[in-house]
Amino acid sequence: MNTSVSAARAAGEENVQPPATLTLHRASAEPWALAIHGGAGGRILELGEQADYASGLREAHAAGEAVLSGGGSALEACCAAVQSLEENPLFNAGRGAALAKDGRAELDASVMDGASGLAGAVLASRHAKSPVRAARAVMEHTDHVMIVDPPAQHVREWSLEVANPEWFVTERRLAQLRRLLDKSESGPRHGTVGAVALDANGHLAAATSTGGISAQDVGRIGDTPVIGAGTFARDGLAALSCTGDG
Repeated sequence: MNTSVSAARAAGEENVQPPATLTLHRASAEPWALAIHGGAGGRILELGEQADYASGLREAHAAGEAVLSGGGSALEACCAAVQSLEENPLFNAGRGAALAKDGRAELDASVMDGASGLAGAVLASRHAKSPVRAARAVMEHTDHVMIVDPPAQHVREWSLEVANPEWFVTERRLAQLRRLLDKSESGPRHGTVGAVALDANGHLAAATSTGGISAQDVGRIGDTPVIGAGTFARDGLAALSCTGDG
């Protein structure tokens, strides 16, 4: 059975703030499954951007689906899907993420492998172009579970791409930050992206990535990088990627 569920509203409406969005797929001929979300929280979309938002979800889903349909792991599928969302400035992760009070992006991400029980996370990351890939690198290349703001040198040693802090900042987010600091905007200002997957070998995985809350205090950390709170996976039980206030 093929299933696709989306809470995003139809294109053509202005100033839409869609709730959490979920895309599901399970092919009858394949023993794998994939779910992604674009996050709960405030999301002001201009006319025509609703279609771009939906397209971004489809592209991310396709990235994860390509991994699973090719026999790849659930963990890689989750990372591929989330990385795609991180690179899309309409989502609160990676480029286009929410900004802290100092105007910089401090990015949180985590991954967990349901087969091994291993997990990794980065907190307030400023250098890794893909925070979710950095979280996986913490899991696979260090003796730790969490690392705060891994330096650019470590990111390069993990064979990951480094981005200048300015790369994450968009004019939309700067404008939002100014309104929030001027007290001219209120309401939801958060969001997260994530993915969970079941691969053909029966293994589960989950990944989550976020910029946090717009105008948050510098150094604020939410639930996203906390294993068991923002992300969890265990074979035979469940895979979870959470979104909300933190």
